[in-house]
Amino acid sequence: MTHRLRLVLGLTVGLLLLWTLPAVGQNVPPHNLPAFEPVDFPDPNEYRAADGRPGYEYWQQRADYQIDVTLNPAQNRVSATQTITYTNNAPEALDRLWVQLEQNFFKPGSRGASAVPQGARFSGFFEDAGYDLSRIRLVRNGETITPDYLVDGTRMRISLAEPLAANGGSLQIQLDWSFTLPQYGADRHGRLDVAQGTVYQLAQWYPRMYVYDDVHGWNPLPYLGQGEYYLEFGTFEINITVPRDFIVAATGTLQNPGEVLTQTQQKRLERARQSREPVRIIDSTEVGAPSTRPDGEGPLTWRYTAEDVRDFAWSASQAFIWDAARADAGDRTVLAQSFYPKEGLGSDTTPGWEESTRYVQHSVEFYSDFVSPYPYPTAINVAGVVAGMEYPQIVFCDVEARGRGLFGVTDHEFGHTWFPMVVASDERRWAWMDEGLNTFINQYSTAAFYDRPHRQSLQQLARGISRFMRSGYADQPIMTYADRVRRQALGPLAYSKPAYGLMLLREYVVGPELFDSAFRAYVDRWAYKHPKPADFFRTLEDVTGEDLDWFWRSWFYETDTVDQAVARVSMSDTTQTTRVTLEQRSELMVPMTVRLAYSDGSSEQRRIPPAAFYTKDTHTLTLRERSVQKVMLDPTRILPDMNRQNNTWSASDASTDDNASSSQGK
Repeated sequence: MTHRLRLVLGLTVGLLLLWTLPAVGQNVPPHNLPAFEPVDFPDPNEYRAADGRPGYEYWQQRADYQIDVTLNPAQNRVSATQTITYTNNAPEALDRLWVQLEQNFFKPGSRGASAVPQGARFSGFFEDAGYDLSRIRLVRNGETITPDYLVDGTRMRISLAEPLAANGGSLQIQLDWSFTLPQYGADRHGRLDVAQGTVYQLAQWYPRMYVYDDVHGWNPLPYLGQGEYYLEFGTFEINITVPRDFIVAATGTLQNPGEVLTQTQQKRLERARQSREPVRIIDSTEVGAPSTRPDGEGPLTWRYTAEDVRDFAWSASQAFIWDAARADAGDRTVLAQSFYPKEGLGSDTTPGWEESTRYVQHSVEFYSDFVSPYPYPTAINVAGVVAGMEYPQIVFCDVEARGRGLFGVTDHEFGHTWFPMVVASDERRWAWMDEGLNTFINQYSTAAFYDRPHRQSLQQLARGISRFMRSGYADQPIMTYADRVRRQALGPLAYSKPAYGLMLLREYVVGPELFDSAFRAYVDRWAYKHPKPADFFRTLEDVTGEDLDWFWRSWFYETDTVDQAVARVSMSDTTQTTRVTLEQRSELMVPMTVRLAYSDGSSEQRRIPPAAFYTKDTHTLTLRERSVQKVMLDPTRILPDMNRQNNTWSASDASTDDNASSSQGK
């Protein structure tokens, strides 16, 4: 290339740049450009793939439990001998183990007691609380030793003189322990005195392994009440010894019904497995009768086995009414059951716990179709002191719940079967990954049960989120760790805001067909595994084919809001052209839906995608030979718009302005 040619090309490029750049001093329209920048997800690797799947080298640990536990009602105390078989599938050896001791939370001087006010929902502190540990042993390769260990509140660190080998190394932890059951255990377990006895609900009752994963290594976050659980999967063999007059409900399959149930009860259970109508296993008139218990004297031991579960809970009482019926989950038959004292019965005007099994049936069957088939043989609802809490195959709900309230809490707790009992996310960090996803599917289940449009839920949630975003508690994002969320913001940030966001994606942004396929893919990919937020976000983008970084950032990582406005309507009498300028006045730039009403009586609806706002905050519709009478944004009111006063423009209002041919939206 000659020097002359290079000079000519250089001048040409320079002139083009001058023609395309704004003049010096010219104002550039303001725009929230960061709204569309990529989200900085963790780099994909062999453990977690770029498309949201588990990587080709994904691994996770395993913890199997064998426990012999005895309940002493006279002292409200449980004692046990326990063996944990822990398998290290990580690619690195471990020189320590971390065990959860969550009953220590209830000690008055605990870290949790400093964080949670006495009398608050997640309280329950009392003297003499916590574990009494009487024996701790390690068994490996046939050798039993007493390890060095340190108990630090709700955590126990066990040091290993010889590291536990990578890629399948295994050992056993043997423990003897006992504790007094709290009367009110942070709204997750406890005991309730009723007319015919006491209802015991046992959760967080045994020492459990912390999770060691590929992202954080050990996850020994202390239990502070508000944040829930992060647990490994395994097999549970649990032997529960209680007084003879007690009935037990628990995670898993009862292995010895012939020893703990009468022949009449066994026959009724077999009939219930085939019956769509609830069958009374113990009727209200039979509670406490000697005929409901096998002949003999002394306590009985109920033996349960559960496979591929991450936790185990149980309940026991001499006051239980017990009924059951068949629920259908794909090609699987599930035994839906309810256990409740007579205090749970309803009235002529308001149904109570006698309807519980029907609610369980609906939840199991609806979510089996909407998400994936219910994976367990039984689904149990227990009435007691706990307002609502979920465990594998068994949930605890408020004995005083009635009607829609009882349906709502039952449906919510059984929705947790999928999140986090199957898709085992880290609840102690990201409460929204179980509560939010569950609340999302609850909206559709409730709509189906009461035969109402689910759009009503979307509109109600939009109004509630708008009010929350105007409150003084909306400055924390959804991604805030569970224990660090303000108490007043827990409901919105863990439950309603993520649920509404997912409804918005399904109903408004990507559509039900694409969204449902992505949501089910997430469940299928991460069933019985430990997903992180990026795995969820990447899966939805992978299957829908949509770049949703703009939504994840604004809705989950930030506290951005929606404010769509009709900025300007200009009409020309000479060209018979109307220009409608629409504006995104806040950071969350969801699609715009515009309803246009014309002077000839016709109307149309247009949709403006987020891509229209990639480089500018406004978008103008040019309507040739059309006279516009009214412009309305979000006509179905499903967006949490912070200022609806600027969502509508009408010609009748504009005619009163000084300049009727060019006016702002009102």
